[in-house]
Amino acid sequence: MDLLKILRSFEEFLFEAVSWLVFYPLTLWRIVRGPLAAMDYSDREQGDSEEHRYDDALSPPLFLLATIVLANLISLALHVPPPPETSTVTRTLLASQQNLVLFRSLAFSLIPLVAAVTLLRHQKKRISRETLRAPFYAQCYLAAVCAASVSAGGAIFQRPDLPNVVGAAIMIGGAGWFLFVQAHWFARRLNVSTAKGAGIAVWAMVRAMIYLFAILTPIALI
Repeated sequence: MDLLKILRSFEEFLFEAVSWLVFYPLTLWRIVRGPLAAMDYSDREQGDSEEHRYDDALSPPLFLLATIVLANLISLALHVPPPPETSTVTRTLLASQQNLVLFRSLAFSLIPLVAAVTLLRHQKKRISRETLRAPFYAQCYLAAVCAASVSAGGAIFQRPDLPNVVGAAIMIGGAGWFLFVQAHWFARRLNVSTAKGAGIAVWAMVRAMIYLFAILTPIALI
């Protein structure tokens, strides 16, 4: 009986892992083709039953995690040199790819978290796990594309044989796309002008960067 349960668990794991080969590019195409529509899709899926939720796509947090893992694998394949080990914590993070992926996932998760909290505060809603989940999940779709552009641009910057201007263009283009979509998302959800939505989006991004540096600074000194 235990062996049968193990085999069934392995069967589910194998199917889920292989299905990512289909649903990852489909989810990516859905976000690139219509980011706001993809975020609306995420909101709708929150009302579905747990077993049928995100049945035809990767869930936003999983998509963000998969993007960071993929970007990390590409950096390894390109032999991108690691940053200098300036502290004990840095050495710990770079000691294994699992530590690095986990840290990057938590770092990029700050962006959707701050954006979701910003939305709830402007809507004057109570911040709880229930109210925070839907906007956070929707924001993870955008954060994944932002993470991909930052990782790709950073990889080019760290390769001395590649032009830095290409890396800068990728990073600036990804950040510009992210803020453009964010501006329209805030404007539509808060029923304000696009200009005001852009201001809210920029301020949310600035706060996310401040929080990230506030976390990284003491870590770098340890």
